[in-house]
Amino acid sequence: MARSDFIMEIRGYLVNPAEKRLRAPWRIGLWILLAGFVTVLFTLLFAVVLAPTGETGLAGAVYALSELGWGFLAMGAAGLGVGYLLDRRTLADFGLGLDGQWWRDAGFGVALGVGLPTAVLATQLAVGWTAITAVLPTTTGGTFGLGSTSAVIGLALLVPFFVVQATAEEILVRGYLLTNLAEGAAGAIGKAASTVAATVLTGALFGLLHWTNPSATLLSVTNITLYGVLLGACYVLTGRLGIACGFHVAWNYALSMWDFPVSGLDTGVALVGTESTGPELVTGGAFGPEGGLVALPLLALGSGALYWWVRREYGRVEILDSIAVPELRIPTRGGE
Repeated sequence: MARSDFIMEIRGYLVNPAEKRLRAPWRIGLWILLAGFVTVLFTLLFAVVLAPTGETGLAGAVYALSELGWGFLAMGAAGLGVGYLLDRRTLADFGLGLDGQWWRDAGFGVALGVGLPTAVLATQLAVGWTAITAVLPTTTGGTFGLGSTSAVIGLALLVPFFVVQATAEEILVRGYLLTNLAEGAAGAIGKAASTVAATVLTGALFGLLHWTNPSATLLSVTNITLYGVLLGACYVLTGRLGIACGFHVAWNYALSMWDFPVSGLDTGVALVGTESTGPELVTGGAFGPEGGLVALPLLALGSGALYWWVRREYGRVEILDSIAVPELRIPTRGGE
C-alpha cells in the first residue's frame, strides 16, 4: 500500500470527510481531554485571583458558594465551548435552542421539580415519618458554607448556585454525551436504538457520579441512575434541555428547602426544619429521598407527568430521530 493511500485510510478512520470533523469516538475522547484541561485551568484561576481571605458571615458564605459554583460554571462553559468548536454543531443540537417552547418546558420542569419533593414531605408528615421542627431554622454548617447566613439569605444564594450546577450537568451529560453517543452508534444499530442506549448509558454514568457522595448506597446509585434516564427522556422526547434543566434545578432546591439532604449533602439552610424518623430504606436517611424506596413512586409520577406534557405540547410522544442526526454549522452533512 502506498504511503498516501495509508494516510488517506487513517484519515478516513479518524475523520468523517462529508462532515469535515472527527468521528464520534475521537470527538468524545478529545472533548474529555480539552474540556477537562480548560476546567482545571479556570478553577486554578479562581483560586489565584480570588484566594480565600478568612472572611466570615455573608462574605464568607458568598465566597464558599462561589468557589463551588465556579467549578460547575467552568465545567459547563468548557464542555459547551469545546464541544461547539470541536463538533461544529449548532447550539440547538445540544438541546439549547432557547425558543419559547424551551422556556415553557423549563417552567414545567421547575413545577415538577418542586412538586415531587413537596409530595414526599406531605406524605411523610401524614404517616408520621417526618416532623417539622422549625420555620426558617437557624442555619447549620452544612456542605455549602452557608452556616453563617440567615436562612432567607442562604436560600437566596442557593438559587444561582443550583441553576449553574444543574444546568452544567445537563449540558455535559445529556446535551453533549448523550447526543454524541446516540449519533455515533446510529449507523450500527439505528437511530431509535442508539438514542435509547445513549439514554441508559448516560443515566448509569449520572448514577455513578454520585457514588462518592456521603451516605451513598447501591440503592441511591440505582435511584439516581433511573432519574438520569428520566432526565434523558426529557431531552430525547423534546429535543430540548428545558424540562431537564428546570426539573434538575428545582428538585435540588426543593430538597434543600424542605431540609432534606441533596444527594447526601446538607446545604445548611432550609425554609422549614424537618426531622425524618421513618425507616431509612424508605426515606433514604442521611442521603435524602433519592436514597430510599420513596424515590420509585416519585419516578413513576414524574414519568407520567412527562408523558402528559410532551403529548400536550408536542402532539405525540416519540423518541426523536433528530437526537442521532447532527445539525452542523457547515453546509454538508453525512452519517457517522
